[in-house]
Amino acid sequence: MPIVSISLNDEILSELDKLQSTMGFSGRSEAIRAGIRTFVSEEKQKSDLSGKIHAILLVVHNDEFDHVVSGITHNFEDLITTHLHSKIEKEKCMELFVIDGEAEKISTMTKNFQTNKNMDTVKLVAF
Repeated sequence: MPIVSISLNDEILSELDKLQSTMGFSGRSEAIRAGIRTFVSEEKQKSDLSGKIHAILLVVHNDEFDHVVSGITHNFEDLITTHLHSKIEKEKCMELFVIDGEAEKISTMTKNFQTNKNMDTVKLVAF
């Protein structure tokens, strides 16, 4: 089996250790493999989307990155039917977008958030 090395900051490592413990994984590698399987499965499902779709996009970030969210949002205004912004704890914000449009463009919007290192969580649910 090939070996892949990754670097994690202390916060993510601590969260990984908590998941390992609470979910019963035998080690960090097993927990990481499960996370990768989930990520691959979700991405495959999104890549199978086509035509006009309805979706909900959830984004969590630190409030200092509101300007980044605004920049991405402005590029996809034609897709967004509803946008809710909520402060969820001290400096964390949650954005909820209800979006309608072509699957390819919704995928592009999602990828813009996913590939931005300032976003903590990005989750797309499509219908």
